[in-house]
Amino acid sequence: MTAHKSGDPTTLNRLYGRAKGKPLRAGQQALVDNLLPRIAVPEEGAVTAERLFGRPCALHFEIGFGGGEHMAQRADMLPDHGFIGAEPFINGVAQALVHVSGDNGQHPPIGNVRIHHGDALEVLARIPDGALSFLYLLHPDPWPKARHAKRRMMNDGPVDMFAAKLKPGGEFRFGTDHPVYVRHALMVMQRHTHQFEWLCEKPADFQNRPGGWPETRYETKARTVYGHEVWYFRYRRK
Repeated sequence: MTAHKSGDPTTLNRLYGRAKGKPLRAGQQALVDNLLPRIAVPEEGAVTAERLFGRPCALHFEIGFGGGEHMAQRADMLPDHGFIGAEPFINGVAQALVHVSGDNGQHPPIGNVRIHHGDALEVLARIPDGALSFLYLLHPDPWPKARHAKRRMMNDGPVDMFAAKLKPGGEFRFGTDHPVYVRHALMVMQRHTHQFEWLCEKPADFQNRPGGWPETRYETKARTVYGHEVWYFRYRRK
């Protein structure tokens, strides 16, 4: 696999970036060993609400959930909905498990979350078409070098898959603080206006974080430590 091979994440068939960082704390490792197997997405077969949660319900899918703050808070807001998150970075998975388990007793465990440690697109491919109510892609790796643009999740192949998996009226949310990536993403989404309607009437609609969009630790750091502007995009599946 070379950096100059054409394609996008749906055809490269390879995960880039870190898989592991600092050693996990004992409590985090215990959650990975004991909780993760109980709430993990099955390794094979269709990924449906009935299979994961034992009942039909609105399904949400988050690609690369980082530390899981957004996913856990959304799941807590909407206890009757089912949430699926995929993240290849084990340290992020471990932190998400802390939130799901109740943040060390700060709140009750969150029971409507299922987690996949690995490739989000592999799981997304097994979700039936038209099954998702929400799909989230928040602060993905921007891969800012032009020769790495094919690694960006905001590319035609993934966006076509997002459209297929969302039900009509379903919502795709994308957030970034990277100016190169935001221009690239807008260019890509312009090619998919037959599938998505941009829910935007004025600049404030993408400059301000919408209600019901929990702020992640990464987003807070981007704003307060690095002084980055953050952009928020909402698209409705036609």
